[in-house]
Amino acid sequence: MDQPVPHTDIRVDGWIGRLPARLRPYALLARLDRPIGTWLLFLPGVWGIMLPAGVTPAQRIFLIVLFGIGSVVMRAAGCVVNDMWDRDIDRQVARTAGRPLASGALSMREAALFLAALLLIGFNILMNLNTLSQLLGTSSLILVGLYPLAKRVTWWPQLVMGFTFGFGAPLGYAAAADRVDAALCALYAATIVWQLGFDTIYGFQDMEDDARIGVRSTSRLMAGHARLFVGTCYALTLLGLMAAGGLAHAGYGFWLALPLPALLLGWQVTRLEENDPATCLRLFRFNRETGLAIALAILAGTLTR
Repeated sequence: MDQPVPHTDIRVDGWIGRLPARLRPYALLARLDRPIGTWLLFLPGVWGIMLPAGVTPAQRIFLIVLFGIGSVVMRAAGCVVNDMWDRDIDRQVARTAGRPLASGALSMREAALFLAALLLIGFNILMNLNTLSQLLGTSSLILVGLYPLAKRVTWWPQLVMGFTFGFGAPLGYAAAADRVDAALCALYAATIVWQLGFDTIYGFQDMEDDARIGVRSTSRLMAGHARLFVGTCYALTLLGLMAAGGLAHAGYGFWLALPLPALLLGWQVTRLEENDPATCLRLFRFNRETGLAIALAILAGTLTR
């Protein structure tokens, strides 16, 4: 009888499989096989760049390109930090046992040197932003370093992830507007609860392994109440977006386009099955389309302001 294939989101086919064998573990460590994480880091930055008034189209485009490059680099750096902290845990979880540090394909020294190179690139990108953004961007490294500890000390690591991964929203807003205001805070809050929701969906993939080894998560905490919890997160996301749009004086296009991401968020909730890892992974990935729909709404609000 054929043995069931363990559930994993690691992709070693496609262009990753055509890389030289020596480079492949670095690409997997940086999660280049799964660009969804880069999208989910990048899109809140785009929201922040497009939301404030008084920014020229050329400046917005420049910042979006810069944030795109930075998202690839800093998402990779965050993954390296996470895997350095979690290598012993990852070995015990079917979905993550094949990661380069957990499997021994890369050493801690090799990972540390790779991380240093990524942070150097990220630092040079940050130096192209205004002073306020440089200060905010530097402070975000504290969150990047502490996030992997969260699952060891709290049942809410996905909330900490929201603060960390969602930091692109206030950073993008500050880079475009050169200020911190109420609209920035509302957008950041919306981003945090959006990411809390979709990362809880992601965590449902590891429920059995996490329970066996004692890893805490909102996915375990909310088991049996998945749709209610994620639906609440997504409702708060929409409220935060509405507050951000109102405070930023978004045009009527924002309000006309906002029902689309609302429908996409609601659709995720209706399809959520916490005991179906493959479905959870598909819904998690669908947040790229949801994030793009939110970006479209903000763009519509900017164009009709």
